[in-house]
Amino acid sequence: MRTNHPYRFGGPPWEVPTITASGGLIAPADRRATLDRAARLRQLSDIDRDILTRAQGPLFHRWLEQIRATGGCAHPIHLTGSTTTRDAATGEVIHHYDTTAEPGERLLVRCRNRRATVCPACSRLHAGDTYHLVRAGLIGGKTVPATVRERPRLFLTLTAPSFGAVHRATNGERCQPRRDGGHCVHDRAVGCGLVHADTDPQVGQPLCPVCYDYPAHILWHAHAGRLWKAFTDNLYNHLAARVGYARTDLRRTVRISYAKVAEYQRRAVVHVHAVVRLDGNGGPEDPPPAWATADLLAQTVRTAAAAVNLHTPYWPALGEHELTWGAQLDIRPLRAFGAGEGLADDAVAAYVAKYITKGANETGVGTDHRIADLAEIDHAPVSRHVRTLMRTCWRLGGLSELAPLRLRSWAHTLGYRGHILTKSRCYSTTYAALRAERTEHERGPDLADDPNTVTESRWRYIDSGHTPGAALIAAGIAQDLARNREIALEQTRGLPAGGDR
Repeated sequence: MRTNHPYRFGGPPWEVPTITASGGLIAPADRRATLDRAARLRQLSDIDRDILTRAQGPLFHRWLEQIRATGGCAHPIHLTGSTTTRDAATGEVIHHYDTTAEPGERLLVRCRNRRATVCPACSRLHAGDTYHLVRAGLIGGKTVPATVRERPRLFLTLTAPSFGAVHRATNGERCQPRRDGGHCVHDRAVGCGLVHADTDPQVGQPLCPVCYDYPAHILWHAHAGRLWKAFTDNLYNHLAARVGYARTDLRRTVRISYAKVAEYQRRAVVHVHAVVRLDGNGGPEDPPPAWATADLLAQTVRTAAAAVNLHTPYWPALGEHELTWGAQLDIRPLRAFGAGEGLADDAVAAYVAKYITKGANETGVGTDHRIADLAEIDHAPVSRHVRTLMRTCWRLGGLSELAPLRLRSWAHTLGYRGHILTKSRCYSTTYAALRAERTEHERGPDLADDPNTVTESRWRYIDSGHTPGAALIAAGIAQDLARNREIALEQTRGLPAGGDR
């Protein structure tokens, strides 16, 4: 005779213990808790699930140490490998490190990207290095003698010529006033009587896009390096003519040292800010002759810039183009600290450092990544003027005679191929030296620099970047570190934390 369970009808559910793969038993209450937890996890976003999973990992604290060591880098490089330091005489292992015990068997290092839109943490370090690099060439420090502050020094701005009339902000004045009005051959007004604010999106846009010489704009960018080289050569030649020296004799007497930064104007064309200093032939340690003055250097800069006149080869599709600097040239003397007249050295170094971190997304004159095909240009977040420049760059890059310019590879920078900041060899220290100094300060002397040791390293790139949850944690660490620096700076200045700056 069959007997029903007492709770078969209307009673509590039949609870049978679950058997695990190892043969153990999971109590019904524990099984329900596990299922409830899984259900709650499914209700969370992907980022929240990623954060919880990472935080519950056994090596989470070590992973946090790596993130802090990178300063909260937004796009770290993942490396795997090892380094072993041995005594050169005995072969004894002094130090060994490998990534087998690290989270994911990898080590995270900084991406070192200068753009704040890509990595705020690394761009902040790059700006600091740039500040010290430029400042050392103005007032000394970082292996540069302090006597450089007494040398003839200028801060100058070289601009590009006009490729067509554009709208401009003029501090309350009319944009492009024309007394007689008139229209171009494309039936567009050749003037503009409006007053544009600096934030007006029309500023920098051509009055007539058809009249604007887009190919000349791109070719000028592609040859900007040659234009700067011609300018520095002219400086030596014109200076020799002014003081009555032969060119070779002058180069044995003085040395022109510089650091320059390229900045995009609102019309999407580069202009150059440069710090120029006159030294003796031996460099920063060698003073220049008594006749070398800031006024003489300023006069020479004007004539040297005006005399630059290059010509491109004749191309059947484009003809021949003349390459010059623009008529607008700004020259200002520099002063150390607060004495005398002219721009302060610290202010110039801070200006250059601030601009160096700006990416294309901030300036709106291109993209921060290379263009792979023409379709990307159509969807780039840029103005119509910049999009036309990018298309022109892509089209010119397809011409066989312009292949050496690699215009398609540099369409995202509108054909400009130079670095944002460059300097002459003897101007001041280097980025590599500044990074090495910071590393030694943070970690102590490197055993690899000891001549009595031999170091063997084997490293391999395996990945880069963060998962969504890891990126959120890294961003929080970067903000905390930045805030700690602000508090330390306020205390140094004698201000209360969070007080007025």
